[in-house]
Parts: sequence; C-alpha cells; structure tokens
Amino acid sequence: MEIGLISLFPEMFDALNYGITGRAIQHQLVKLHYLNPRDYTTDKHRTVDDHPYGGGPGMLMKVQPLQDTITAAKKTINNDTKVIYVSPQGRQFNQKTAFEMAKQSSVIFVAGRYEGIDNRLLETTIDEEWSIGDYVLSGGELAIMVMLDAIIRLLPEALGNETSALQDSFSQDLLDCPHYTRPENINGLKVPQVLLTGDHQAILRWRMKQCLGHTWLKRPDLLETMSLDEQQQTLLKEFIDEHYSRKKS
Repeated sequence: MEIGLISLFPEMFDALNYGITGRAIQHQLVKLHYLNPRDYTTDKHRTVDDHPYGGGPGMLMKVQPLQDTITAAKKTINNDTKVIYVSPQGRQFNQKTAFEMAKQSSVIFVAGRYEGIDNRLLETTIDEEWSIGDYVLSGGELAIMVMLDAIIRLLPEALGNETSALQDSFSQDLLDCPHYTRPENINGLKVPQVLLTGDHQAILRWRMKQCLGHTWLKRPDLLETMSLDEQQQTLLKEFIDEHYSRKKS
C-alpha cells in the first residue's frame, strides 16, 4: 500500500517507525511518501498561510502550495488516488473504515494547520473529510497517525497472527472480550475456569457471551444497530442475568 502524507511537519510521522507500523514499513508492506507544502511555495519566504477573507482570528493554509502538493502526490502515487483531509467536520473514522481502507492500494492524507484550508479546495480537490472525534487538535498529523495505525495493522502479514485483527473490538461491531495470561491467580482474582479447560467450543461460546455482555455494559448504543441471531440473544440474556445476580449477592 502506498500512502501520501501532506504535512508542514512531516517529522511528526517518525512515530510510525515503531511497533507494528514500523515493521510493516520495514517489510515494505506499506510505503510512505512525505510531501511538505513549503516545498511548493513560490515566494522567498516560503509562505504557506494567509489571512481569511471577512476577517476573524487565525490564518488559513494558502491554496496554491497545497494544491500543487496534492498534484505532486498524485503524480508520485496514482492520479486516481483518493485524497482525504482530516477535519473535525469529517465523517467519523471507525474500524469498518479501517478495514475498507486496508483493501486499497493507495491513499493521500492532508494534514491541515491553522484554521484549516480554503473551502474551494474541499469542493474541487479533496475527496473526503475524516475525523477521529468531536474535538479540535492543533493539526491533522496526530489524527492521521491514529488512522494509519488502525489501517496498517490490518494489512496482510502486518500482524504476527492474522486472526488477531478479527478479534479486535468493533471487528464484529462488538467490544472485545476480556483476556488473561499467567499466573492463574493474582491476589485471589482467578482466570475464568472455562479458559483452562481446553474445550474450544466452550471457550468460543464464553468469549462471544463476554463480547455481547461488555458491549451491553459499556456501549449499548452499538447493540441498538445490530440484529442479533438466536444464539447471540441467548448469550446476552445469560450475561445480563448473571450480571444482576452478582450485583444482588
């Protein structure tokens, strides 16, 4: 996968060279192209911002350097590559979006700065706006890194175990189940007995019940949009009954 990163501070993306994303880059599962709008300015001061029409606080990124940078990114990667601008006004990025993007061969991300970019670029050059939440950051770099981490780890061979991503929270529109490792007993808190039995069917059933139950406890809004099959409804009812039984005792 080829990824274009348009940013005034490309050095911020050095964090991607560690962990899972770092291994993916090292093994050439993903190739990153860094482009700085300052390199596409035409004045001696390399100016990338200007005052907004109508007045008001803050500055906007200038159209010409950013437009030329996007054009250069497309020439480097692919003219048909989707251009994504990261903005609090964008559609919410989620696990489903990450899965969709991991199937693509290329994408270009634009990291905004200051008060954002000229709206005419949004109308003519940007394909989509994405957001990681309803809050404002100083720039788009951190948000892009969050998205890239979620996308890159889903690429084939990026994870040591290919089934790991399928068990992540939100992969099945549910939160993940609890996980445990050695020792079996920590200050009286024991690993659930079913996980020690080696009974794979029982373990799968327990894990699905926990996924459903923890989603009901922490993110009930996710269940409202789901259509549970008969087994899932049974497991969720069992979890809820056990939950209230524990609270009473």
